[in-house]
Amino acid sequence: MAELSIGIALAVRVLLVLLFLPFSALDKILNFRGAVGQARQRVPSPGLARALICTGLFVEVVMSAGVLTGIADRAAAFVLAGYCGVTALLWKQFWRPGDFWAGGDSQGRGLFWDFLKNFALAGGFLLITFGTGADTVRLFLADPLASSQPYRTAPFPEIARPVP
Repeated sequence: MAELSIGIALAVRVLLVLLFLPFSALDKILNFRGAVGQARQRVPSPGLARALICTGLFVEVVMSAGVLTGIADRAAAFVLAGYCGVTALLWKQFWRPGDFWAGGDSQGRGLFWDFLKNFALAGGFLLITFGTGADTVRLFLADPLASSQPYRTAPFPEIARPVP
């Protein structure tokens, strides 16, 4: 039963970072010029565009690895949640094309769904960060770099204690 629990915990985390670690990061590496060109659409400086792409690559690889391994996973998930929000606001601007309210398929509607998916993904990362209870928020704030110990099968002493 412990192996099944660990497998499910790992599978959930793999699903959360699947977009970033193998796909988006690899795309940035293999198509670096194209990624910088896309970033230049939002920032005028080529140096800043390169820095943004390199920062994004770092976040996608290192923070995803943190979520998968459980090493400072709550802090890594917090950074990834912010990354999802920022990328939604910078790159998924569904209001810009001006055709969101037009009937049928439109560029704005496609961007809108991507925008919402980014924020839904951020919500998943925030669940890793803060857990589902008020006490787990306190635990994160007390030690943000601590691991949530995602592959531990015994209950946490803080969670297992009886409520008075």
